[in-house]
Amino acid sequence: MAEHQELLAEMAAVSRLSTPERLRHAQKRRAQQLKKWAQAERETPATPKAAAERRRRRRRKRVTFPASVRLLEAAGRHDVEEVRQFLESGMSPDLCNEDGLTALHQSCIDGSVPVARLLLEAGAAVDARDAELWTPLHAAATCGHLRLAQLLLQRGADLLALTSDGDMPYDLCEDEATLECLESAMAQRGVTQERIEEARAAPERAMLREIRQRLRHGAPLDTPRGHGGDTLVALAELLVAHGADLGARSLQDETPLDVCGDEEVRARLLELQQRRAAALSARDRQERLQRRASGSRGSATHTCVT
Repeated sequence: MAEHQELLAEMAAVSRLSTPERLRHAQKRRAQQLKKWAQAERETPATPKAAAERRRRRRRKRVTFPASVRLLEAAGRHDVEEVRQFLESGMSPDLCNEDGLTALHQSCIDGSVPVARLLLEAGAAVDARDAELWTPLHAAATCGHLRLAQLLLQRGADLLALTSDGDMPYDLCEDEATLECLESAMAQRGVTQERIEEARAAPERAMLREIRQRLRHGAPLDTPRGHGGDTLVALAELLVAHGADLGARSLQDETPLDVCGDEEVRARLLELQQRRAAALSARDRQERLQRRASGSRGSATHTCVT
């Protein structure tokens, strides 16, 4: 198990990871913990006193975990039968952890088609959102799990769903076969470049409506919103997402980051700036999709959902 100081030192780095990355990191830490635990058990001398202590530990009341933790843990182990038992006992397939991660998200991260199919058959929300607005399709696309992407699309997964960073599933996909599947599905559903742009602009329109409503009723603009951030921070994020230059200098030779007194906001804006640079490559994908959509709709060369 990692030392306390080591865990503290890596907290800042972990906080900047995406939800799937944080989950994989936690799983790695848990595996290390269990390994050292087992090693300590083997190395404990088999004295009568040690044996008695082990018996006392076994008799102690076991730690119980919330249903959501048990369901996600079973999904993470690809244990189809245990997941089935949980669901048959009345457990909701849409239970989530503190990050909003559902068992369907988990199975799409780990690439478990049987677990994902079982959850969907039990009524799991195909477009469930975590705290960063990732859907299971975002997870499958990011991890390059083609069969899971196909399964989710068959169930009507939203191809234009946006994360809190404004990414659609195909924006995050680097696996060629999975990307081909997503683009083909978009063409088959008649998704045009215009619809993509409208979907990307929807959060901005919603934010504008919210600001107007608050101004009309005299409400403060810094009231916390759904995920803890306030409207003013969201506006700053929106500016960066649309190309605002964080290196621009005022007459006093200060950049926006120079005058930002909140370290959390600074870190968030820098992260957005980096993500925006990565998102520029998505424009090529959009142009390719537009060319495909303008072609013959009836002669799709790749059917991704069967």
